Amino acid sequence: MNTIERYIKNRYIAFFFGCIIVIGILQGSFLKLVELVPSFSPLLFPTLTIFLLVFHLFIACFMSMKYWCDRRRLYLVAIASAFTGSMLLMTGTLSSFPAWLDLYQFDIVNYNDAMIFFTFRHLLMAVLIIFAALLYMVRDYPLSRLTHIGIIIAIFIFTACMVVLAWLFSGHSSVLTIDLVDNETRQFMVLWSHLINILLIILWLVALVTLIAITRLRNLFWVGGTFLSVCYIVTLGMLFFGGHAEDIAWYRARLFETAATLLIILVLLYDVFNLYRDSHLKYQQSYQNSIRDPLTRLYNRSYFYDALNQSLAMAKATRPVSVIVSDLDRFKRINDCYGHLQGDKVLQFVANLLMDSVRPQDIAARIGGEEFVLMLANTDSDAARQVAERIRLNLSSFDKSSSNGQLPEPITISMGVFTATSTDITAEQCVESADKAMYEAKETGRNRVVVFQ
Repeated sequence: MNTIERYIKNRYIAFFFGCIIVIGILQGSFLKLVELVPSFSPLLFPTLTIFLLVFHLFIACFMSMKYWCDRRRLYLVAIASAFTGSMLLMTGTLSSFPAWLDLYQFDIVNYNDAMIFFTFRHLLMAVLIIFAALLYMVRDYPLSRLTHIGIIIAIFIFTACMVVLAWLFSGHSSVLTIDLVDNETRQFMVLWSHLINILLIILWLVALVTLIAITRLRNLFWVGGTFLSVCYIVTLGMLFFGGHAEDIAWYRARLFETAATLLIILVLLYDVFNLYRDSHLKYQQSYQNSIRDPLTRLYNRSYFYDALNQSLAMAKATRPVSVIVSDLDRFKRINDCYGHLQGDKVLQFVANLLMDSVRPQDIAARIGGEEFVLMLANTDSDAARQVAERIRLNLSSFDKSSSNGQLPEPITISMGVFTATSTDITAEQCVESADKAMYEAKETGRNRVVVFQ
């Protein structure tokens, strides 16, 4: 059983197993579609090409934005150029169907030009994806600005050359010509069937092996890129067994490529979602660290005053706001006798007690060394005094054994209470009044609660 689990957890086996499942689902869906629609309209191929063009434009923009956010990821430029060049070459493919929108002239198709654009598109994408993997391998090596710019220029020049060559070979040059499809019979020529198609499959196999060897499928981004290579190998394999440009293999290859590209877009969107979730969690952690005391995890002074000011803006007789300032009695002796580490444990114990003693809408904060403050929303003076008294009695009831060693000896606390019933008082005045009541409690014997009069 352990051996089976180990194989399942192997990322490479899981990846190829997933590819088999996805390809099987797409193949089964296509066969079901063939049963429902025995023959396809010639309009289907250019329609799917437009969908594929839009998908590649989306991926190209996505990769460009990712590079713009992090200029160190130079490999994204190669991937963005691959999909941009693919989009331009698919525009050329659409030009091979000049009257595809005209229902009465859909037979006017230059399949040879369409296959030329198809060939150059695969050549462009395979080479640039291999180059992207190589750039990913050296991502941690610092590149000079000149080298960085030079690589980008080289990528753009290669992309432009592939697009221009495809345009010239597709009937726009009397010197550069190539026959891949017989436009009269729609049959694939020997050059395509026995040479170019096989070479493209080999090139995509090289891209597949390169991606797996270098990226090791370490994240969803590269899983999607590797899956793209598998999809193109399968697509070219479908055309290898097809006889002419209008048989079922022609439509199945384009439909499969479109569906597979859509799946890759969904993978990229899921990757974006994960990045957003991680960044949001980091932001939340950073925000919490900025408003909380690092030792006790109570709110800090600045957050407490902000929250108190907001509550005081709505304070009135029917909506009072109470503030309780508290200070541990003879805390300096704890540090002197037991050390500062034990003193920190005492502060953490008291902080947990305070948090457990108030409602979720109340605020518990640490505003000094052993000085704490509570803000009780919509709480009058008597209720606030009862809360303070309950905290005082609970704390004084703990000893070393009942506190799991966090209190080396019984600890007492002195507390002062002040209640605001109007908006005429500031947060500083509230805390100052409660602080005066707390010092009165200290001066009159400690371990007691005093309400400010």
